[in-house]
Amino acid sequence: TPEYETKDTDILAAFRVTPQPGVPPEEAGAAVAAESSTGTWTTVWTDGLTSLDRYKGRCYHIEPVAGEENQYIAYVAYPLDLFEEGSVTNMFTSIVGNVFGF
Repeated sequence: TPEYETKDTDILAAFRVTPQPGVPPEEAGAAVAAESSTGTWTTVWTDGLTSLDRYKGRCYHIEPVAGEENQYIAYVAYPLDLFEEGSVTNMFTSIVGNVFGF
């Protein structure tokens, strides 16, 4: 979501991504944002129960890594409401745990 403007309440993260051949860097960044917030690689029956737009991570900027071919930094903003209050473990698991195996 390149037009997204970050908020003071967003948790900001940066990921180094290497898109697969034929995948634009913006799509790879969006996939990281989705997989580490409200998205998943499979169909989930509960998807229709809640509007996930409020909780989804948004890739708001992509920039190439200097001197590296096909590598980018994807900047992702997560709404604070996505995470359990006071739980650093929940935040760390959501942001880091879901995407390192992506």
